[in-house]
Amino acid sequence: MLKWSREGSYQTNLKRGAELVTTADLKSDELIRSRLGAKFANHRFFSEEHTAEEKADFAGGVWIIDPLDGTVNYTHGHPYVSISIALAFDGEPRVGVVHAPFLNETFTAISGSGAKLNGSAIRVSQASDIRKALVGTGFPHDRSRLVWPMERVRRLVASCQDIRRTASPALDICYVAAGRLDAHCESLAPWDIAAAGLIATEAGALRTNLVAGNQSLPPRLRGEEFVVVAPGIFKQLCELIKS
Repeated sequence: MLKWSREGSYQTNLKRGAELVTTADLKSDELIRSRLGAKFANHRFFSEEHTAEEKADFAGGVWIIDPLDGTVNYTHGHPYVSISIALAFDGEPRVGVVHAPFLNETFTAISGSGAKLNGSAIRVSQASDIRKALVGTGFPHDRSRLVWPMERVRRLVASCQDIRRTASPALDICYVAAGRLDAHCESLAPWDIAAAGLIATEAGALRTNLVAGNQSLPPRLRGEEFVVVAPGIFKQLCELIKS
């Protein structure tokens, strides 16, 4: 991925009419599935680039992949980009890895064993006052659906210390795990939250969905109105966004 970026050896296109995709996304996806498939022949894959959510089967072992999270950043040479891989059993993520190739950082977690950054244990922040909280958020690719996200931003800016919109939600959620953000909230896809959500909760974060979400998906893979937050401001943040 770094080589493709340095050389500019990728092409861009649009998927779903609005979302940017590059050949780097597709090559990364192919490489990940090839390597994992060679070692785990009985497992299946649920990938942003090759899977329709409504047709997914999560029984048994399933690798959930976002091969390039932050594609717009990638095409502009912005280093805030990540690769997200989770292993779920019966819809429950058990292993998670989020790698930021340009930043040389790898976040990992195994269910029940805590979370790590480059091999060292990490924990969420001790935030207790939402007025001092730094909160990540984002916007949908479909610009016709901006009314509520813009209202969310208004509430956050008015009530928190500040917000960040860095456009790689898997990495944002890991930043909550490491205490670099106090919370993150937006509507996301399963591949955004599968690995990062596990990493964050293993680091002590609390998580919830403020709406019921896609009932065809297992609960831990539903990303609609997803909130992950340091425990000390969980109630304050949820009340702010729901009010």
